[in-house]
Amino acid sequence: MPTRIPRLILAGTNSGCGKTTTVCALLQALVNRNLKTGAFKCGPDYIDPMFHSRIIGAKSANLDLHFFTPNTLNYLLAKNAADRDISVIEGVMGYYDGAGLTSTSGSTYEVARVTDSPVVLVVGAKGASLSILATIQGFLNFCPDSHIKGVILNQCTAMTYAALSAEIEKRFKIRAFGFLPGLPECALESRHLGLVTAAEVENLKEKMQILAKQAEKTLDIDGLIGLANSAMSVACEPVTLPKKEPVRIAMARDKAFCFYYEDSLEALKEMGAELVPFSPLTDKKLPENIHGLYLGGGYPELYLEQLSGNVEMLHSIRKALENGLPCIAECGGFMYLTQSIGGVPMVGFLKGECFNTGKLTRFGYVTLQAKMDNLLCKAGQKIAAHEFHHWDCTAPGDTFTATKPTGKQWNCAVSSQTLYAGYPHFHFYSNPAFAEGFIDTCIKEKHRHD
Repeated sequence: MPTRIPRLILAGTNSGCGKTTTVCALLQALVNRNLKTGAFKCGPDYIDPMFHSRIIGAKSANLDLHFFTPNTLNYLLAKNAADRDISVIEGVMGYYDGAGLTSTSGSTYEVARVTDSPVVLVVGAKGASLSILATIQGFLNFCPDSHIKGVILNQCTAMTYAALSAEIEKRFKIRAFGFLPGLPECALESRHLGLVTAAEVENLKEKMQILAKQAEKTLDIDGLIGLANSAMSVACEPVTLPKKEPVRIAMARDKAFCFYYEDSLEALKEMGAELVPFSPLTDKKLPENIHGLYLGGGYPELYLEQLSGNVEMLHSIRKALENGLPCIAECGGFMYLTQSIGGVPMVGFLKGECFNTGKLTRFGYVTLQAKMDNLLCKAGQKIAAHEFHHWDCTAPGDTFTATKPTGKQWNCAVSSQTLYAGYPHFHFYSNPAFAEGFIDTCIKEKHRHD
C-alpha cells in the first residue's frame, strides 16, 4: 500500500563538499522546530547515522541498493519514516558515484530514482564563483530525470550567494535553498575510516546548535519542508520475518565496537532475540545466560591497551567460544578474536596477527559465497557485503569467496557451525535467512544447557 512519507535527499557533488555538516544543521533545525524528524544514510556507512541519531533522538537507517532489493529498500524507508513529520536522507560520496568507477549502481542517484525522492544538491562553493554554475549544470544534465530540485551552497559568502542564487534559479529553473558559510568551530574531525564517531566529539550538542542557528539564518528551511511534503508516496510490499523462540544474544557495544546497522539488529529482535549489550572495554565477563555473541566492527585499534588489559573479559570470551557459543564477529570484532592487534595480545581464539597496512585494504562492495556449511548458511549461498578497513590479518580466513563488482576475488572469513568471523560486514535484511541461521543455532545452544 502506498505510504505518504515527507522526505528529501541531501546529496553532494563529492565527498568532502559538506553534506554531512549540512544534513546535521538541517536535522537540528527541524528538531528545534519540534518536528518529529527521521534520518537515513545512503550506502553502507556506520558513522554518519550515529551523528543523525544523536540529533534526532532516534535511530538513523541505511538505504543501500547493494544490500537491498528496491522493494526492501522502500519497505525500510516506509517502516522507519512512517511516524515522522519529515525525513532527511543523506547521500553517499558524489551524487552519481556507485559501486564501480563507471556505473551509478548503488549510488545516491539510484536511491533517489527507486524511492522517487526529491534531491537537493550540496555544492562546495569555496574558491569558486561562476564555475559553480557549470558544476550544477553538469549534475542536472548528466542523467535523465536527475531528481535534483534545488541546491545549497556550502562554505559560501552572503555576497556570492546573492549573486549566484538568482542566476541558478533563472538558468536552471530549480530552487536555491540557501547557503552555509565556513564554520570552523563546527568542523567534524576525520580519521582513517571517515569522521570520528559521534561519541568522541567534544561539545557535540553545542556544535549542532551553532549549525542549527546558522541554518535558520541562511537556509530556506520552510522551502525545504515544502519540498519534502511534495514527495510522492512510497509503494512496497511488506517484508515479513519468521518468529522464533526467544534467545539472549550478548552484543559488544562501546567506543571500541559500535558499527552496527540498526535495522539489522531489529531484524534479530523481530525474530525473537533479546540483545544484551556489554562492553569488552569495561565489563569483566560476558552477560549471564546468553545463547549467542555478536561482536560488531569499530575501532579496537584505538583501545588496544584497555582491551588487552581486561584479561577477565578476554578469558570469558575465549572460554565461551571454546565451549561452542554461537558467534558473529565482523571486522573489528574479528580482529579482537585473533592472537594480537598491532602486537598487543587479544582474545586469541583465532589464529593470526593483525597489522596496519597504512591504506584501505580490499575496500568496497563484495558478494560473499560460502564454500562450506556454516553458522549463517549452506555451502554455495551468497550474501551482499562490504569491506572497509586499514588493518589486515595474517590469517583472514578462507571459508567464503568474496567477489567485487569488477570480478576480482579473494578468500575470507573463518567459519564453522557456530562461528562467522571475518572482515566483511553484511546486513540481515540483505538475506534474512542468514539471521535465521544465527538464531536457530542460538536456539540449539539454549537447549543444549536445558
